[in-house]
Amino acid sequence: MGIGLFFVTIVSFSSFLQGGSADYEHHISTSKRSSPFEVALENLQKQLGYEFQSRGLLRRAMTHPSFSGENNKALSILGAGVIETSVALSSISRNAEISTKDLNRRIIDIFEVNSCAADGLALGLQNVVRVSRKTNASMPVVVCGAVRAVFGAVAIDATTVDVASKVFWTVHGDGGLQLRAS
Repeated sequence: MGIGLFFVTIVSFSSFLQGGSADYEHHISTSKRSSPFEVALENLQKQLGYEFQSRGLLRRAMTHPSFSGENNKALSILGAGVIETSVALSSISRNAEISTKDLNRRIIDIFEVNSCAADGLALGLQNVVRVSRKTNASMPVVVCGAVRAVFGAVAIDATTVDVASKVFWTVHGDGGLQLRAS
């Protein structure tokens, strides 16, 4: 996906998601802010080092498709793009001569479900993401979808991938982007 198309997608998606959120935000602000879910969202923002302007985006990011039709699928796709872009940018900035094989390996190492889920588990997302009773919130694919959705939600909320990338590196840690032994 071209970078230009990526940014156009973010702006368009932002307008779509934030269009109806004002009424919802007002409703939430006047209702029970101290529910366990709201407290968990507040704590999550502190862990991320990012405060959402539109808390509805964070709520959506923490809503699995098994729980509601209004869920984190689209945000997860956007967040996957944030992760891939962040890793590629960091890797190429460090070594402009990096081979495509090494670049792809770095992206895959960070992008794959178990690595992604490890970041989500470190944040405790398995205790925050809303799922149906039949869905295990600790499954790597569920946690990974939620963590990716968080980065997508940050990109929309901040209207820039740069902020989402910074939050990603805060959560993931830089670690020098070391390659696994082949």
